[in-house]
Amino acid sequence: MSATHEEGHGGGETGGRGSAGAGCARGETETAGAPHASGVMGTRDVRERGMCVVWSGTWVADRLGVGLEGDERLGDLLGLALRRNPKRAHLLVSNVLGKHVPQKPSVVYGHGYGLGVRVRELIGPEATARAVVLGYAETATGLGHCVADGVSHAPYLHSTRRPVAGVVRAGGFEESHSHATSHLLLPEDASLLSGDGPLVLVDDEFSTGNTVLNTVRALHGRYPRSHYVIVALVDMRSPADRARLDEFAADLGARIDLVALASGTVRLPQGVLERGQELVAAFESGDDAPRAAAAGPEPARDVVRVELDWPEGVPDGGRHGFTPEHRARLDAALPDMAARVAKALAAGAAPTGGTHPRVLVLGFEELMYAPLRLAAALDEGTEADAYFSTTTRSPVLAVDDPGYAIRSRLVFPAHDAPADGAGERYAYNVAGAGFDAVVAVVDSVADTPELHAPDGLLARLAAHTPRVLLAVVPSYVPSGVQSCAPESATATAPALAHAPIERSSMLPEPLRGPAFSSYAPEEVGWLLQDLAGVELEAPTEEREEAIQAGGAHYAESLPVEYQPTPQYQELFRSALEASAARIAHAVGVVTETVLAERSPRPVLVSLARAGTPVGVLMRRWAQHRHGVDPAHYAVSIVRGRGIDANALRWLQQNHDPADVVFVDGWTGKGAITRELAAALEGFEGFDPEIAVLADPGSCVRTYGTREDFLIPSACLNSTVSGLISRTVLRDDLVGPRDFHGAKFYRELADSDVSNLFLDTVAARFDEVAETVATDVKTLLAADRTPTWEGWAAVERISEEYGIHDVNLVKPGVGETTRVLLRRVPWKVLAKRGAGADLAHVRLLAEQRGVPVEEVDDLPYTCVGLIHPKYTRGATGADGKAVAQ
Repeated sequence: MSATHEEGHGGGETGGRGSAGAGCARGETETAGAPHASGVMGTRDVRERGMCVVWSGTWVADRLGVGLEGDERLGDLLGLALRRNPKRAHLLVSNVLGKHVPQKPSVVYGHGYGLGVRVRELIGPEATARAVVLGYAETATGLGHCVADGVSHAPYLHSTRRPVAGVVRAGGFEESHSHATSHLLLPEDASLLSGDGPLVLVDDEFSTGNTVLNTVRALHGRYPRSHYVIVALVDMRSPADRARLDEFAADLGARIDLVALASGTVRLPQGVLERGQELVAAFESGDDAPRAAAAGPEPARDVVRVELDWPEGVPDGGRHGFTPEHRARLDAALPDMAARVAKALAAGAAPTGGTHPRVLVLGFEELMYAPLRLAAALDEGTEADAYFSTTTRSPVLAVDDPGYAIRSRLVFPAHDAPADGAGERYAYNVAGAGFDAVVAVVDSVADTPELHAPDGLLARLAAHTPRVLLAVVPSYVPSGVQSCAPESATATAPALAHAPIERSSMLPEPLRGPAFSSYAPEEVGWLLQDLAGVELEAPTEEREEAIQAGGAHYAESLPVEYQPTPQYQELFRSALEASAARIAHAVGVVTETVLAERSPRPVLVSLARAGTPVGVLMRRWAQHRHGVDPAHYAVSIVRGRGIDANALRWLQQNHDPADVVFVDGWTGKGAITRELAAALEGFEGFDPEIAVLADPGSCVRTYGTREDFLIPSACLNSTVSGLISRTVLRDDLVGPRDFHGAKFYRELADSDVSNLFLDTVAARFDEVAETVATDVKTLLAADRTPTWEGWAAVERISEEYGIHDVNLVKPGVGETTRVLLRRVPWKVLAKRGAGADLAHVRLLAEQRGVPVEEVDDLPYTCVGLIHPKYTRGATGADGKAVAQ
């Protein structure tokens, strides 16, 4: 491995020069850093540079003790602000990125392009010709594109949080500290990621390295290569994080280089997260000062729409890939597009502060590169004095102080029908920055009624700026995919991406027992294929080593089925008897909620296989209490790969998608919940909301309980799930017209307790019916908005225990049981005082030689930790050998 830390260089103008809206008094347009001679940022030291003498991180440094230690240039590149985010107190605010701080477009483009030039010099001409650049959403989509230009017009792709109907995912990964974590990779050309040249990964900052490690781990398993280059504006890793990347590269057997403008670390005093949260709460409740700049109401102004005449066939950005040919066509069209904007600007009022209008070109979340290039063309080829920034999902506290990086904040609703639901969006340092006009640039998917609403982005801008222009870039539609873009701002619903499939397409009919599973045929239809006779089982240790090394996905093989000891079987039976009424109550509550809110005749679709016993029980409750006989099917969903698209097509052919209710056993950290929401973007009519028996992670609205307790069906594998294995997805076994696969373990019939579990719980339905009716009325009137508190706990545990991968932290009784049965467990964290619900966990842990550590402040009853770096004979993160 080679980790190259090239510091103190870079293209473009000096980092802070020319930035607007942060770090300086109103009306000034310069930001400066203020390092000690030792390179430590964190006091009110100043460096005279024009009128601006205060570093835009001083306010946070003085109140929280947070500081930047390292290269003197850090102060030019970065300011500090406070996040409205439970995962991290501070935000490093870049002065040269064009996200939170309006900046001259030449500065933004120059820094990215210069980093690309250095990558080209590092890897040499032969590798440059084969390189691909990948940028991270949302913050670094524009930076990555500029790097790709500097690499010598390399093909470019950026991750996205916007699922696109009909586009097959080429991968995905998580970003642990972000407010919104799931990243999708949606290239139009699947071969873009499969080459053998260097993969250049671009992010705005390299803080812990977790995001990059998650990306490389995910991609290397599917598209292995020998060379990765990580590019960031600043490298802020600790020595331990640097060593971890070195170790990771050595294990991977690949070269990993790093290129950054500056390096250092963030000094974080003990308790900074809690103190930062208290400070944010105090300011936002009005208990402290100075306050964020207020947005006083003003008369509404007309928004002028500018037709750009965007070149046909050129993508709006790198969401589906952007080639050198696309770049050449965009370059040729930019002068004319800038002239159109300048003409619209000239038709308005004269500038208020000089002969040249001071114009902000405001991009939209992931849409950064197109508005950046438009701003640059406007600045260089017209009379406009142009700046550039973009809107963002990131919630940050605004404080009107020259020593603080975020001086003002505009808040408005999301306007692109995001997959994760409606929410607030933000534009920072626009209000009060003295712009004569703002040109808002969005793609056509985001040109919706919400954009034009009285509380929408355009109205918010009009309250602070004399003129607002709107330029809409056509959302790129990959070839062979039906457009989802609304025809106008009055159309919002995405079109169905998949052409109707006639029955002649020969999708198979569902499998049913007793030919497939030990359930009665009317209980469930399995939208799966039977892989009986295929050797798929592998020892747990071999699977774990292959999965963590990136050489295999967990769905490509099966664990050897756990054969319970007589002691464990007795534990299951006693747990079932003790909890049957509790489970029956949860089944009743979730079923009644579905009948009341979703459909009086739902089509239950359980996520195989943990959801299938719950789906059967919900069907039985509906029959028993209401005489309703809902259809029930089981489908496969695979983390990182999505739901079985053919199963969804079959459901579309045979049922109204509006009646489909997806069912699972429980939520852990919510990964499958988000996986399902992303997968369903390509299918019209399905509701992504999952109904679960237990929601301890607070990830869904439809649940039977939010308590984390023992559901006995989690104690066993196939022998409590109709003798069906977990699902399998492997290219050589699952063809384009096949369902995902699974195996029916007929040979385990003597150990099967699947129907015992169902019958025991169903026998308690009458006993709990009265309390269910009462509790459902209360629940339906309650605020059930998911808080995702479980996800926050998982991230905290991942860092505290040195794991640095949320996928290896499995929260809740059910997920911990799975870890002990199927994976290589490292340790179990148990809530102090947890009783009978953990008896089976303690027994399994004892049988596998896994320590159980009692801890306080767990939102779950227990959490299972998978060995964070498994090879047979490896040691854990604490340096101790793991019992095998």
